[in-house]
Amino acid sequence: MAQNTSPIFPLVPAVTWVSGTAATAGTPGLTANTTTDLTAGTIYGPIETAGTNGTRLDFIKVRALGTNVATVIRIWINNGSATTTAANNTLYLERTLSSTTASQTAELPDILLPLNISLPSGYRVYATFGTAVAAGYHLTAVAGDY
Repeated sequence: MAQNTSPIFPLVPAVTWVSGTAATAGTPGLTANTTTDLTAGTIYGPIETAGTNGTRLDFIKVRALGTNVATVIRIWINNGSATTTAANNTLYLERTLSSTTASQTAELPDILLPLNISLPSGYRVYATFGTAVAAGYHLTAVAGDY
C-alpha cells in the first residue's frame, strides 16, 4: 500500500463562526438538544464545512455572550449528508460549560476546544447544547483548507 511520506500543511487559513443571542428568535444553540445522535432538536452551525481538498480544524473557541446557566456543549462531525440520519453523525467531543454572569468589571472566560483533526471534503462540524441558555454563545472555528 502506498504511503504519504511527505508532510502536508493547510494552504488557506479558514476562520468561521456562528453566534446566537436571546434577542434573535429561533437562533440555534439557545434551545436544549438532548439527542444522542444529532438527528433531531436544535443544531448550532455548521461551525465549519471542509473545503474541496479537506480542512485541518485546529480548535473551536467558545465565548459566552452574557449570563447563562451551566450546560454541556457537544461537538459533532457530520459526513456532509443529512443530519437526520444517525449514521451520518458522530459525537466527537463534549465539554461542561460553567454558568456565566455578565459583568462590566470582570471578564467572561474563553473556552478552547482543541480538535486537531483533518476533515474530508464536505464534512461539517456542528454543536448542540444540553440545556437552554439565555444569552447564547459565539463559536469561532480556527482551521485551514488543504
